[in-house]
Amino acid sequence: MAKSEKLELVEAIEPVVDRLTTEHLDRRNDWYYHDIVPWERGESFKDKPWDVSQVTISEDARASLVLNLLTEDNLPYYHALIEKHMPNSSAFVRWNRLWTAEEGQHSIAIRSYLLTSRNTDPYQLEDDRKATMMNGYQPAYDDPTEIFAYTAAQELATRVSHRNAGKITDDPAAFELMRNIASDENHHFIFYKEVMRSMLEKAPELVLDGIHQVFENFQMPGVAMPNFLRRSIQVAKAGVYNLRIHHDRVLVPLIKDWDIAGLTGLPPAAAEMQERIMALPASILRKAEIFEKRVGLTYA
Repeated sequence: MAKSEKLELVEAIEPVVDRLTTEHLDRRNDWYYHDIVPWERGESFKDKPWDVSQVTISEDARASLVLNLLTEDNLPYYHALIEKHMPNSSAFVRWNRLWTAEEGQHSIAIRSYLLTSRNTDPYQLEDDRKATMMNGYQPAYDDPTEIFAYTAAQELATRVSHRNAGKITDDPAAFELMRNIASDENHHFIFYKEVMRSMLEKAPELVLDGIHQVFENFQMPGVAMPNFLRRSIQVAKAGVYNLRIHHDRVLVPLIKDWDIAGLTGLPPAAAEMQERIMALPASILRKAEIFEKRVGLTYA
């Protein structure tokens, strides 16, 4: 019954989804990766085989861009996850296809930059892409409140990660590329954030358990890629994305944006979820401090 009620909630906010999609189209400025990728640096890998001595950005920047790229490569699994829960007549279908089209440019763009600038081993990159796609990504979310809570958090997280990755490249072309991608992710975040806000306004008792489930078990979609743990630790130490950034830039802002603390008149089960959500930032911050101590990171 609860899942059926949640699907009914999704149907009830379809006018909001239509409006948010239209606002997104009006707000977002189209950009084209072929105007930014430094094609003039490109050379034939057949005539000039790749060697690590050819790279022009730091190892941390390379690892960050590759991790972000392989994360973007998992887009088809997200498209399918949303599509399977929505009938063809749903306003979410229009959004899902638009979102997929815009996200698709991100992986094309990052891959084009990495190959053209020779900042990655092309054979290893392709092997990792295939392995990532074959591993797939099947999150354990089975209702739309969890799915859209996750996409809100994930889009905000990728906005932060892409922008920070661009900053540490010290390459104007890479910075401009990642700035545009981060801007896209911000527009997508706005959409998903407002979808969840609309659900919370209509029926918070149906939504809070999904938000808690996602926040407590949040993982970036890159977990399916080869050597994810090693790569994620390197990116964390580089300050591109880590638990403290997740706490400061994703978890706390979303809890504030959705005014979780201000919800009143909740039934007992929902009130319990509200308390659990409000306790999560302190728990994440403790984990961040443990990680930072372990790897020698310090924050002012």
